[in-house]
Amino acid sequence: MDTATVARFEASRNRLAAIAYRLLGSAADAEDTVQDAFLRWQAADREYVEVPEAWLTKIVTNLALDRLRSATARRERAAGAWMPEPLLDGDPMLGPADTVEQRESVTLAVLTLMERLSPIERAVYVLREAFSYSHAEIADILDITESASQQHAHRARRRITVGRNAIDIDRASARRIVDAFIAAAASGRTERLVALLTDDATAVSDGLGGLAEKLIRYSTPQRIASVVRAGFAPSPAKRRLVGGSPSIHAVVVNGCPAVLAALDDRVVGVAVLEIRDGKIAGMRSIAAPRRLGRVTEQWRRHEHDAPLIESW
Repeated sequence: MDTATVARFEASRNRLAAIAYRLLGSAADAEDTVQDAFLRWQAADREYVEVPEAWLTKIVTNLALDRLRSATARRERAAGAWMPEPLLDGDPMLGPADTVEQRESVTLAVLTLMERLSPIERAVYVLREAFSYSHAEIADILDITESASQQHAHRARRRITVGRNAIDIDRASARRIVDAFIAAAASGRTERLVALLTDDATAVSDGLGGLAEKLIRYSTPQRIASVVRAGFAPSPAKRRLVGGSPSIHAVVVNGCPAVLAALDDRVVGVAVLEIRDGKIAGMRSIAAPRRLGRVTEQWRRHEHDAPLIESW
């Protein structure tokens, strides 16, 4: 390919990756999907591609749907150990964030709720809510009718709306929530943590070091507070597991306030907080290295604030 043809693809890369990430919930799979699309672009008879952006969107969307429908993906998700891969604020793979719908569509909570959708409903929801494609455009991308696109969008919105928490809070409020959470966790007093949680708060974790075979779920404020307090207490065994004494930072992950543990330039854990009415309604803790590759990559590339705890 000539330089101009490669440049045309590269100009669309971030948008294509953002679509694939929302569909798959995995940065690694999204990158692979975009690379597969590049190979298709390389092999295509481009004289007959009237609108490259639309052509590439169709290719990436359908490649992602093929991955969602694969036996491997179904097994992984059915096994009870699947969790979306977190992304740091500012990562281009997060895509557009101009509207509430766009910001919500990339939260870990909504990415998880999208597991309730069929692959085609998921694609319609992502293209419509996050990227503002018309139903006519979606129909062309997915080879369905315009009325079918409208029906899939309606069903998807109904299923996604149930159970999600509001995430549209300002950065200052997010920082205050994380500061209060870390102070309460470090105090060792469960009552301080319970006071920060809603009565129906839930939490999910892939286990310390990401060693759990299935996700671990907690469903009462008292249980969550006890687990956080115990997990936050440093010990030689925990330090050996992560390879040292990490620093603790307040960050924004997938549009939500989060706690990040870093050892040198390596992210060893992230806890993402979902907020409702100024309290923590949900928490997702991620420590599996396979889920932290993209976060670590972004962490190394950019400057970050001073840690709230220098050495845990």
